[in-house]
Amino acid sequence: MARASVNEPMDAPRIAIAHDYLTQRGGAERVVLSMHKAFPEATIYTTLYDPEKTFPEFANANIVTSPLNAIPLFRRDHRLALPLLAPISSSFDVPADIVLTSSSGWAHGFAGSGRKIVYCHTPARWLYLRDHYLGDGNRSSPQSIALNFLAPFLKKWDQKHAQNLRNKYLANSTVVQQRIESTYGIHAPIIFPPHSLDTGGVQESVPEISQLVRGKYLLVVARLMKYKNVDKIIEATSALGVPLVIVGSGPEKSALESMAGETTVLLSDLTDAQLRSVYSGAKALIAASHEDFGITPLEAASWGIPTVALRKGGYLDTIVENETGLFFDEPQPNQIAEAIQGMFAREWDSSTIRSHADDFSEARFIDEIRDAVLKFSDHK
Repeated sequence: MARASVNEPMDAPRIAIAHDYLTQRGGAERVVLSMHKAFPEATIYTTLYDPEKTFPEFANANIVTSPLNAIPLFRRDHRLALPLLAPISSSFDVPADIVLTSSSGWAHGFAGSGRKIVYCHTPARWLYLRDHYLGDGNRSSPQSIALNFLAPFLKKWDQKHAQNLRNKYLANSTVVQQRIESTYGIHAPIIFPPHSLDTGGVQESVPEISQLVRGKYLLVVARLMKYKNVDKIIEATSALGVPLVIVGSGPEKSALESMAGETTVLLSDLTDAQLRSVYSGAKALIAASHEDFGITPLEAASWGIPTVALRKGGYLDTIVENETGLFFDEPQPNQIAEAIQGMFAREWDSSTIRSHADDFSEARFIDEIRDAVLKFSDHK
């Protein structure tokens, strides 16, 4: 249970943090770390927690997990727990007055007598953007078959918890704000997430890319899932003969490794020190997915590095065209390659790019999320 800090009145509300699962290293998990910096006394509640797969900074937090966490198979792949996540979430009690909830599908349904302020990364992709989530050609996969069977129940469960009048929703981007409105009929104010990879931190070289010339290779930082379109980026950079470094892990890793040529390097499970080194040596970031927010262009921008990205989703919030990056309209190799060539042909002002990243700082996020939570706690 969270305890009041010395700077808070004795009757201050008990605040907890909730998140779907801590089994990977992604933008949502970085947001939870920033939430914990805003409320360092708050306990974090989550269905699954794998310290080896997520950010090591979570070791500094008090983390409470659901009974599912006792099953190693589910910690390795949370998708295998799909039939159990709704009932487990509904019975997972969070004893707090205010629950700051980071959710893209489950944490908004956690039980408890307190009120939730739901920071929504997106309404559940597997329910409302299923083809986008699974990728083309996967309608006969075990995942898709299971979703076909469970979707009616899960949508009913999801809508019930989203419509709880004691909850308040926040959106992480313009596109998610629109998605929340169309899915739930809720207007959610926007608080943009932070980029929190400190450029002033220690850098550690990565042996696998030591032979690449700094400032010459392109970079992808993404979970290796179908909708990220990393395969299309590999095709584009291979055709151009440009070195590509991919940082990430996920179910598409083996397929991507099999198609990667001599100019492509795949890396997984990097430390922040290694990731800083990889970012600082890149010419540009390439991002070809339809993201809810798209935090990696801001991480790149903090090093003064431009991004070549798909003209959709959250990238429209995080990239200023012709100042911090360029867009392509469809995730096709020829369009990606053309945009990359356009990026190489331009002179980029690194100070302008860094200044844009500063607008999305972690300090700004902490101030805004604290203000939102404390105002919510005062509302009767």
